[in-house]
Amino acid sequence: MRVGIAGAGSIAFGTAALLEKLGHKATLWSPSGTGTVALAEGERLRAEGAIEGTFLPAVAKSAEDLVHDTDAILIALPAYGHRFVLDAIAPHLTAGQVVIFSSHTSFGALYLSSLLAARGITLPIVAWGTTIVSGRKLGPALAHVNTIRKQVDLATLPASESARGHAVCTALFGEHFVDRGSLLAIALSNLNPQNHLGIALGNMSRMERGESWVQAQNVTPNIGRLLETLDRERLAVAERLQLKVRDIFQHFHLSFHVPVSTISQMNQEMYQAGNNGTGPATADSRYVTEDVPFGLVVTAQLARLAGCPADLHEAGIRIFSAMYGRDFEGENDLLPELGLEQLDLEGLDALCRTGFPPVAAVDRAERGVPE
Repeated sequence: MRVGIAGAGSIAFGTAALLEKLGHKATLWSPSGTGTVALAEGERLRAEGAIEGTFLPAVAKSAEDLVHDTDAILIALPAYGHRFVLDAIAPHLTAGQVVIFSSHTSFGALYLSSLLAARGITLPIVAWGTTIVSGRKLGPALAHVNTIRKQVDLATLPASESARGHAVCTALFGEHFVDRGSLLAIALSNLNPQNHLGIALGNMSRMERGESWVQAQNVTPNIGRLLETLDRERLAVAERLQLKVRDIFQHFHLSFHVPVSTISQMNQEMYQAGNNGTGPATADSRYVTEDVPFGLVVTAQLARLAGCPADLHEAGIRIFSAMYGRDFEGENDLLPELGLEQLDLEGLDALCRTGFPPVAAVDRAERGVPE
């Protein structure tokens, strides 16, 4: 299959390598134009770690170029870049294609659904609870892949296209996917925001000083207990909403292939097994700049809707906003566009299953919306 990947960071490179290894054809697009310079000049993509080899993905020059003649488009960049990318690709998508969010945050799938509805079309929009790979980009054409996850939760919008969405993901990557049925479940399935909150908070001085440090080794008992308590808050919200999501122990077990224990001990097992992924060497890290406004903020808002306090998540938003001198809740540029504050839980759940209804042709003409 032909897959266009919007992004040129560690996840985009790692996913491109995996797709090419599995016999598919990947095309990478760097929205800034800088992330794929080496590849555009003919250098091969090299992968090491859980994926070994050299690959030759294509490079797109524009969003239109990325979308043209592809079967699926995969969004693989931080959430603070999603709105720009979705605005760029939406005019070029067709009903025969599938869009995959790797991974989904902040109801980006609903935002894309609204853009497509304005054009009068629908297509399967698949939201993953996490990425299929994890790793680091080590150079202009080099990615270290830490792991290929055994299991990834997903949901498809609209839910009526669930079978097709699941089938496409399986055809691309194999039997890794568990369908959670609703986008609302996926909104609470991404563990990165809560986990990165504890890791970044406990290692902020290392990040600011630009130190090189092994992340798993530094999930000490105190940080591990914080992550476990944050997870209980998230699970309580999911239970109140009658949603089934994985817990943090399943996440580490299925993602990093270590036996279930305390979260600190599981991370030490990862370290002893040679999973030496490094933590952020800058405070300007997606662990904060993405995961606070586009992750913690969403969990906190859902908790408020459910009447289920998420005090640590709320505190994390305020602590990092104070640390950085920024209003992280106000930096989310997706949620304000969706009008979710006008919905109750029943209305939000329905929207997360059906998406926005396509606008009729006569209405599009009156609004001046291009076909």
